[in-house]
Amino acid sequence: MEIYKKSILGHLHPLTQLARQIEEIFSSMGFSIIEGPEIVEEYYNFDALNIPKDHPARDEMDTFYLEDGRVLRAHTSPMQIKYMEKNNPPLRIISPGRCFRNERTDFKHDIQFHQIEALFVEKKVTVANFKAVLAEFFNQLFGHEIEMRLRPGFFPFVEPGFEIDIKLNNKWLEIMGAGMVHPNVFKNVGYQPGEWQGFAFGLGLERLAMIKYKIDDIRLFHNPDLRFIKQF
Repeated sequence: MEIYKKSILGHLHPLTQLARQIEEIFSSMGFSIIEGPEIVEEYYNFDALNIPKDHPARDEMDTFYLEDGRVLRAHTSPMQIKYMEKNNPPLRIISPGRCFRNERTDFKHDIQFHQIEALFVEKKVTVANFKAVLAEFFNQLFGHEIEMRLRPGFFPFVEPGFEIDIKLNNKWLEIMGAGMVHPNVFKNVGYQPGEWQGFAFGLGLERLAMIKYKIDDIRLFHNPDLRFIKQF
């Protein structure tokens, strides 16, 4: 008699689980999910995003440069630029994906990581709209009302720019960078800055997963030990 062994079901990686949850939340708010290549032209990774030639992020110690003016994308913002070049506003998109930066690996940093960036463009968009979207996102993600604050921050592609903190267990944690889309970014994709306004923000999926699941070392996400995956 032939004996069949019971199939062992696999486990979704915690980053996959979290990414799917985030995509569902933003989809419920009318955002489309846009993906793109991990190798992009330097123009899309820097120039179109108003990042000047002398910016430290463009140093070879931070960016993986390839041939013919291409790079391994350092963020998923190039997908936003490519999308705006081919689509007229109004628009709401998120762009998830893997990114790469040439930095030392430790418990908080890795040469590869995942980002989810969002872009919202309409005729009249304010910081109040931005805060409302973020508040709804965090409340759904954590299942209860989350206290949030905005601090001034500088990023070449937004003006004004903000550092976003959330309060968990009576402790403030920096969670993402954000701001109102810089007029030069709109000019680079052919939009009229005075006609359209928008906000953008980007968060590191690993950092958010470390906070949500109480993981203290980013290197665990790429560890082949299945005991880590099975916890989720």
